[in-house]
Amino acid sequence: MISKETIEKVFDQARVEEVIGDFVQLKRSGSNMKGLSPFVNEKSPSFMVSPVKQIWKDFSSGKGGNSVTFLMEHEHFTYPEAIKYLANKYGIEVEETIVTNEDLEQANEKESMYLVSEFARDYFHKTMLNTDEGQAIGLSYFKERGFSKGTIEKFQLGYSPDSWDAFTKEALGKAYKLEYLEKTGLTIVKQEDGKTFDRFKGRVMFPIQSMSGRVLGFGGRILTNDKKAAKYLNSPESEIYHKSKVLYGIFQAKQSIAKLDNCYLVEGYTDVIQFNQSGIENVVASSGTALTPDQIRLVNRLTNNITVLFDGDAAGLRASIRGIDLILEAGMNVKVCSFPDGEDPDSFAKNNSYEVLKQYLDENSKDFIQFKADLLVKEANNDPIKKAELIRDMVVSISKISDFIKREIYIKECSRIMDITEDVIRSTLAQIEKKDVSDANKKFTEEKKAFEVHKNNEQLQPEKIDSQYIFEQKIIEILLTNGLKSETFTEIFQAEDETGNLVDIKEINSYKIYEKIYLALHEDEIELSNPVFKNIYTDIINYYNQNLEFEIDKYISETTPEITDKITSILMLEERDSLHKWHLRKIVVEDKDINLEQNVSETILSYRFLLIDKMIAENMKNISPDVTVDNSEILSNSKDLITLRNVIAKNLGRVLVRF
Repeated sequence: MISKETIEKVFDQARVEEVIGDFVQLKRSGSNMKGLSPFVNEKSPSFMVSPVKQIWKDFSSGKGGNSVTFLMEHEHFTYPEAIKYLANKYGIEVEETIVTNEDLEQANEKESMYLVSEFARDYFHKTMLNTDEGQAIGLSYFKERGFSKGTIEKFQLGYSPDSWDAFTKEALGKAYKLEYLEKTGLTIVKQEDGKTFDRFKGRVMFPIQSMSGRVLGFGGRILTNDKKAAKYLNSPESEIYHKSKVLYGIFQAKQSIAKLDNCYLVEGYTDVIQFNQSGIENVVASSGTALTPDQIRLVNRLTNNITVLFDGDAAGLRASIRGIDLILEAGMNVKVCSFPDGEDPDSFAKNNSYEVLKQYLDENSKDFIQFKADLLVKEANNDPIKKAELIRDMVVSISKISDFIKREIYIKECSRIMDITEDVIRSTLAQIEKKDVSDANKKFTEEKKAFEVHKNNEQLQPEKIDSQYIFEQKIIEILLTNGLKSETFTEIFQAEDETGNLVDIKEINSYKIYEKIYLALHEDEIELSNPVFKNIYTDIINYYNQNLEFEIDKYISETTPEITDKITSILMLEERDSLHKWHLRKIVVEDKDINLEQNVSETILSYRFLLIDKMIAENMKNISPDVTVDNSEILSNSKDLITLRNVIAKNLGRVLVRF
């Protein structure tokens, strides 16, 4: 268990905008910050962070919370893991009990796989540094590559002994289960006889980390000349490792990418490491796979700019640059840079200083269309047919650009480079887009035929507004934002005078907001109808009765995900409105803090009026038309309710007119 003192220190020091800024590119939007959702694919930002409230809300997925809940949602951390991550980020010492074998056994499957992978990383790293075999083979290899001690530590490079089961035996001896060793692919179990052996036997090891630093899998390079063995071997797909969704080096690069607003994309592990050692940290690798949309989205959380780096003599260069179209389709800006013949990012960075490398990248990074033209013109070699294919290839890339201004610029650039009229390019674009639309319609038609239609002739009804839900939501909002504030309230109630007649009595009282709401609802014995709102209401009233201060980020860390999502939705209503840019449409969004007393009074009175009106309507339904039935009790009750409704109406009218 993590001590309460440690948790309090974490919440005191952690800044939600800093934590999320490590994973999502945030831009200032008034007093808030916004960015693209890290949970769904989108082109317009719907992800809002409030530094003032220290919470975030993703209006696309509905998720929300504080810095801890973000890590739990985004990185799938447990609560203790999120606290430890933040403690490490902010240099806070974690006070906790030692993890026992029983704790390891009780960990869930996914967490167990993470624990096994992290143990393996440490084992491979220590084996390389502390054993004769590791130093002679693994460490020597990395030193030959020119990697310094600091670089080896930074990327936690390691070595797996050239023994059939050295790692597996060590892991089992430390109480890690064979089930998870097998599921992570670290250990291979023969089905026939159950014998085990290490997948990465005799290889130097490259841990592959998530954006938060968790070990997802490994890449292992063999150092012998065994032609039967693959040069590089990756962990197999697992619950925690999906090759198409991972970028090597993203953990080390994320802050530099966000700060410099650009990401260099290379192919291999050593390219990333060598660039880092040279002083350029904003670099990641696709690890030999064709670039995928998921990998592009990973970068897009941090920057809108990618520079793709290619070897000077890459044989499959033309095929490789097809990934550029995917980047364009994601709405990102792309540049391309290739190195001189015989050089790759690793060798060029190793053989040149930071200044030379930086200058080369700056001077040789070309716009994708210029790069494609230079590359493909060589292939066309004045052949008209090949030139036509080349132009079409470039126009296909332009068709992926959704921004009309960018597209117009590229049309003009393509026209200039290829010496062809803009009309021809636009005509070709139209043909491509027409085909895309046709294909999309065809797919839609096929899906529509497969879809079972349940209500053929049913007319769509306009959605009814649930007034009760709106008032209950507003009550919770007021409690969350101003519950402990004090206000003076003027109230009118009726009492009998000396002659027995009802007269209006005016009373002025000072209450804390939560007290006023509690007393008003308790007066009519009202309970909120929405179960989530009811839980929040009960919990927060109890909280206010026991605490003199209220910090929303700490409060929501102790609630369920359902309640957290609801609370952040309520607290970020204004931020949601700002996404719609109502001010540009001349629509004024109400400022709820202009007069707190009016806002509270109006909400409570309107809510009470609504509920009592419903009770009166229900009573009227219960009146029997049968003259032999006694309806006097119902009528008397209705009369009392109508009297109460009139008093509330009078108070409500005073509140509205007064302001």
